[in-house]
Amino acid sequence: MSEKTGARRGERVPAAELPVARIVVDVPLAHLDRPFDYAVPSELDTAAQPGCRVRVRFAGQLVDGYLLERTETSDYGKKLAFIEKVVSPEPVLAPEIAALARAIADRYAGGMIDVLRLAIPPRHARAEAAASPAPAPLPQDPAWVGAAPTPPLASPDAEPTPPSAEAVQSSPADTEAGGAADASADPALAAPGGSPDDSSAPAAGPAAAAPAAGGPAPAGPAAGGPAPAGPAPAVGPPAAGPPPADSALVDPTPADPASPASPPSPVAPVSFAAPIPLADLASSAPSASPAAPPLAPAPASRAVSASSADEPSPEPSGVVSTASSGVSAGSPAAPAPPAASASSPSSLAAPASSADEPSAEPSGAVSAASSGTSAEPSAGPARSQLPPVPADAWSRYPRGPKYLEALRTGRPAHAVWQALPSEDWPARLAEAAAAVASTGRGVVIVVPDHRDLARVAEACGRLIEGVVTLSADLGPSERYKRWLAVRRGVARVVVGTRATAFAPIKDPGLLVVWDDGDDLHVEQRSPYPNVRDVLVQRAHMSGAALLIGGFARTAEAQVLVETGWAHEIVASRETLRAVAPRVVSVGDNEWQDVKDPAARTARLPSIAFDAARFALADSPVLIQVPRRGYVPALACGQCRGPARCRRCAGPLALPGGTEEGLPKPAYCRWCAATEASFRCPTCGSRRLRGQIIGARRTAEELGRAFPGYPVRTSGADEVLTKVPGKPALVVATPGAEPVAEGGYGAVLLLDGWALLGRADLRASEEALRRWMTAAGLIRPGNGRVVVIADSSLTPVQALVRWDPVWHAATELAARTELGFPPAVRMATVDGTPDAVNALLDELHLPPTGEILGPVPLGDDETKERALVRVARNEGRQLAAVLAEAQAVRTARKEQELVRIKLDPLEVL
Repeated sequence: MSEKTGARRGERVPAAELPVARIVVDVPLAHLDRPFDYAVPSELDTAAQPGCRVRVRFAGQLVDGYLLERTETSDYGKKLAFIEKVVSPEPVLAPEIAALARAIADRYAGGMIDVLRLAIPPRHARAEAAASPAPAPLPQDPAWVGAAPTPPLASPDAEPTPPSAEAVQSSPADTEAGGAADASADPALAAPGGSPDDSSAPAAGPAAAAPAAGGPAPAGPAAGGPAPAGPAPAVGPPAAGPPPADSALVDPTPADPASPASPPSPVAPVSFAAPIPLADLASSAPSASPAAPPLAPAPASRAVSASSADEPSPEPSGVVSTASSGVSAGSPAAPAPPAASASSPSSLAAPASSADEPSAEPSGAVSAASSGTSAEPSAGPARSQLPPVPADAWSRYPRGPKYLEALRTGRPAHAVWQALPSEDWPARLAEAAAAVASTGRGVVIVVPDHRDLARVAEACGRLIEGVVTLSADLGPSERYKRWLAVRRGVARVVVGTRATAFAPIKDPGLLVVWDDGDDLHVEQRSPYPNVRDVLVQRAHMSGAALLIGGFARTAEAQVLVETGWAHEIVASRETLRAVAPRVVSVGDNEWQDVKDPAARTARLPSIAFDAARFALADSPVLIQVPRRGYVPALACGQCRGPARCRRCAGPLALPGGTEEGLPKPAYCRWCAATEASFRCPTCGSRRLRGQIIGARRTAEELGRAFPGYPVRTSGADEVLTKVPGKPALVVATPGAEPVAEGGYGAVLLLDGWALLGRADLRASEEALRRWMTAAGLIRPGNGRVVVIADSSLTPVQALVRWDPVWHAATELAARTELGFPPAVRMATVDGTPDAVNALLDELHLPPTGEILGPVPLGDDETKERALVRVARNEGRQLAAVLAEAQAVRTARKEQELVRIKLDPLEVL
C-alpha cells in the first residue's frame, strides 16, 4: 500500500489536482448528446489536457472522445470510471471550435459529436509526431498604410480566447440599446437588430432524475453544468444570462412591414472607418486566471428522464453526466503569457499617471523600465518580401477601400459583396486576406470546389507566404499535417472547401465564403450545416469580420443586408456599364422575330450563332449545357410520352457513339438493360426522339456547325481547369466551366427552360447563379452573353441588367409573402409513414408552428416527407423541439430512422 495515497499496489488513484474530466464521447445517439464526467488517473494527469483525444469505457465498450475540461469535483456522489487512455496529448479541440460545434449542433437539431466529426480530421500518428515548420513572415503592410504603426501581434503559440458567455448567449436585441449612438455613426459595424421575442428559452427536454449507482447524471445548465467559457473564468456556478437567441446575427429576421419589431434597413452610405461600440466586441483580452476555461456548454435540452416511460436502458457504470456538477472549475494551469500586474488597466493605451510612469503597453509586454534593463529599439515582426496590397485595391467598389481599412484595424465588419463581371475575384479575396494577415490575425476562406481552391491559393500566394490549403482530395496524412499547422498557429491564412469553415485558426480576423448559393457548401452528413450559417455564427461568437461574396446573391444573404447585420459592397452603375457584357435573350426585341421566326423554339437560334461566329475570330466561346451525357432522356416520337424500360419502368437514354458501325441502341438508366426494339405502350409507335440534349450531343452538333474549330468538353468525366485563349468551342455543364486566358469572347447559355422549369423553391435563384457564374468568365469590354430563355422572366431580366441585388430582393419578398425560407425557419422530416406520423404527434411546436403534409417522397411511396415551419424568431425553439423528439426516439431504441433537416436547400 502506498504511503502517500493509501492505495494498494496496482490500484488506480485520481489525480491530485482537478481529478474530474468532462468528456464528450463519440456515441451518435441524440439522448446522449451531452458531456460525461470521468476520473483522471494520476498516471495520465500530465497528458490529459483539455482538447486532447481520449478513450473511455462507455456502456461496456471502449469509445473515443474529446476532453472538454477538468474540474475539482462532480455532483455525482458515487465512484467515477477512469479514463482508459489518452490517445494523444495534442490539444486538437480548440475552445472556440468546441463552443462553435455546440452552437451549430443546437441550431440544426443535431449532436455535438457529429459536428466535431466534420471539424476535426482523423488522427494520423506520423503526421502528428512530425514538428510543424516555423511561422511564415507577415505580409507587407498595405500600400495605403505607409509608415503607420502595426497593431500588436498575437503570439502564434497563444491559445485563442474562447468566446465569452455574452458572445454566445446574448441576443443582438440585448445590446441594441447600449450601442445605439455608435450604431448611428457607423451602421455597418453597429450591433445588428434582432427580434426581442426570440430571447425565450427553448423547450426543455425530459426531466432529469438521479441514476442508479454508477450511472450517469443528465447534463444541463439547470443542474449546474458549465456555462460558455468567458475570457476570465472563475471557479463556481455558471453566470446567469439569457439563452442564445436566434437573432439577426444567427437567424436574421427579414424586414416585415406588418411587424413593428422589425427596424427599417439602413440604406445610407456606410463608413467602415467609424469606431465600433465596445459592447459589440465578442472577445476581450486574455485572462490571467491560472485555470483554463471550459470548452463548451452542456445543453439543457439533452436531458433524458429516468422516471419517464421513455427511459433508455441504464447507462454505463462509473460514468456521470456533467449536468449534475455544480462546480465550473478550470482545467490544469496553462502557461500564461507574461503580463503586468493584475491591477494594471486592460486598455491598450491607458494614459500615464505621472511623468515618470511609462505609457501602458499591450497585454503580454514587459516594459524595460520595470524589468531594470536598458530599453532597445524593437526590430518589429519579420515581413515578407512579397509585394504589399496595392493602394487601389477594391477601388472599383465605393465601399471597398473603407472595408479593407476596417479589416486591417480589426473591426468586425460584415459585408455581402457582389463581384463585377470579369472580376478577378481570387485576387480581391487575396487582398482582403493580406490586409488582415499583415496585422497577425488569421483568415479563413471557404470556396465550393478544388478548382476555385487552386485559383484562390495561387492568388494568395502572390501576397502571403505560408498559405495552407485544405480539401477532401488530400490524403489522410497530408490533410492532417496541414490541419495541425493551422491548429498550432503556424499558418495564418487557410483556404479550403466546406470543412474549412471549422478550421482552428488562431485569432480569426476575417471569415470568407465565396458563392454561398452553391450546393457544395452544404454538408451531406448530419446535421447538414451550411457553410454560410457556420461562418455567420462563428463571426458572431468570435468577433471576426465576415465577407460573403459571389456574382449572384442568395435570399439568405439578402436577409443579412435587409436586417442591417451586413452591408453590401457593390459597384456603381457607371462602373458596371463600363465592364458588363452585352446580354441578349430570346424575344427581347421585334427584330429577332423578323430575322428568325423560329428563334423561340430553336435550341440554338441565329443570335447565338452570330455571337459565336463573331467571337471565334480571336477568342474561345463557352457553351453552358444544363445536362451531361449524350441524350439523357428520350420520348415517343409520336405522342411525346416518356420512353421507359419494359423491365423496370426506368427512363431510356442514348449513350452515343457507334458499335460495329451502327449507333448504339437506347438503354435504361436504372437497370442498364438495352432496348433495341422500343414500342410505345400508349400509341404503339416505334420512333424515339430526344427529350433532353446533353453536353456530348451538343458538342457533336457544334463541331459540325463550326468546322475547323476545336471542341472541348468539361463535365463529370473530365473537368477542365483552364483553357488557352485561342479560338475554340468549350462545352461545359454548370459548375464545370474552365477559366480562359483573357476571358471568353462569348458565352451561350442553352436550355434555360431546363433550369427554370425544375420543381424547386430555388429554381430561379439557382438558374441566375449558374448563369452569372458562367457569364463572369467573359472578357471585359466587348464580350457577349446569349441566354436561351424568355426575356420576360425575372431571372432573365436580372441577368440582362446584371442586377442580382434586385433579383434577391424580389425573391425574398415573394418567399416572405408565401411563408418559405429564409423568411421562416423550416425543417423537413423524412422517413416511413409510421415513423413520420409518430414523430409529428409528439412535437410540441411554438405558437406559430405549422405542419405541412406528410406527402410521398418522390416516386418512392415507402417514404414520406413532412414540412414543419415556424416564424424566424422561434427558430431556436423549433430546433430544440426536434432535437428532443429525436432524443426520445433513440432512447426508445426505435428501429425506423427519421431524417431531420433544418433550412434544407431542397424543400419540395
